[in-house]
Amino acid sequence: MLIDDDLAASLQTLQQGGLILYPTDTVWGIGCDATNAGAVARIYQLKNRNEEKSMIVLLADEAQVLQYTSQQDLRVFDYLKNVHKPVTVIYQQAKNLASNLVNRDGSIAIRLVRDKFCIELIRRFGKPIVSTSSNVSGYPPPTNFLDIDVKIKSGVDYIVQHRQDDLTPATPSTVIKLDADGEIIILRP
Repeated sequence: MLIDDDLAASLQTLQQGGLILYPTDTVWGIGCDATNAGAVARIYQLKNRNEEKSMIVLLADEAQVLQYTSQQDLRVFDYLKNVHKPVTVIYQQAKNLASNLVNRDGSIAIRLVRDKFCIELIRRFGKPIVSTSSNVSGYPPPTNFLDIDVKIKSGVDYIVQHRQDDLTPATPSTVIKLDADGEIIILRP
C-alpha cells in the first residue's frame, strides 16, 4: 500500500471518530481526533487505562501549540529546536481539546512530531491527534509493530501499513515541563 493510501484511509477514519494504529517518531501509537471525547473514551477502554491518566497529543508545528494551550512562555520552543530526541512537553491550561483528554490540573502533554507521515496526517486533518503507546495498560510499550498485542490490533478501525516492517527498536519520548520561572524540568529522560 502506498503512503498516500495510508494517509487517506487514516484521515477518513479520524474524521469518522475512529481509532488508528500508526507509527510515530517514537513508538507505534493508538490515535484519534483529540477534540472528540467519544473517540478518546474508546482509547481508554481499549487500553484498559484509567481515565485520570492523560495521554499525549501530537501537533505538526509550534503555532498549533498556541491554539490548544494558553502557553505564554515561548522559550520552550528554543529548547525543542536544540534537542535531537523526541520531546513531549507538559503545558498548563489546555484548551479546545476533548475534556476527557485534559489532566485534572488542566495540563496536557504535547509533542511536536518530526515523523513525516504524522506531520502530513496532522496537517491534512487540521486538528491534533492523540498518541498513546499501543499497549494494554500495565504492559510495556511495544518496540515495533510485531510486538503489538492482537487485542490492540483488533480494537482499532484502521492499521497503517507504512513502516510495519521497520524492526528498529523504538523508545518513548523524553517528557519535560516548565516550572513557574520558565525553567525546564525533565520528568522522563
